[in-house]
Amino acid sequence: MTVKKSDSKMLKATLMKSAIGASPAIRATVQSLGFRRLNQTRELPDNDAVRGMLKAVNFLVAVEGTPYVRPKRSQYKIWRKRSDKKHQRGH
Repeated sequence: MTVKKSDSKMLKATLMKSAIGASPAIRATVQSLGFRRLNQTRELPDNDAVRGMLKAVNFLVAVEGTPYVRPKRSQYKIWRKRSDKKHQRGH
């Protein structure tokens, strides 16, 4: 049995924020969704795997039908104290 492309459900997702500085797992997820540049919109199949990937990068991607809320601060940066850097240098 073949399924026509018009019969299957599709999601429209747009990359709103860059993945530069994100962890390698998040960058790989954005790449596997097929995004190459900012504000690029992709039509993706509506299945559990794609929905899980979109949920993992929801702070970078806007999905049609749900409002995009820009994060207050970056969720993927590693926050370090300044004293940790000084101790690594031996001061």
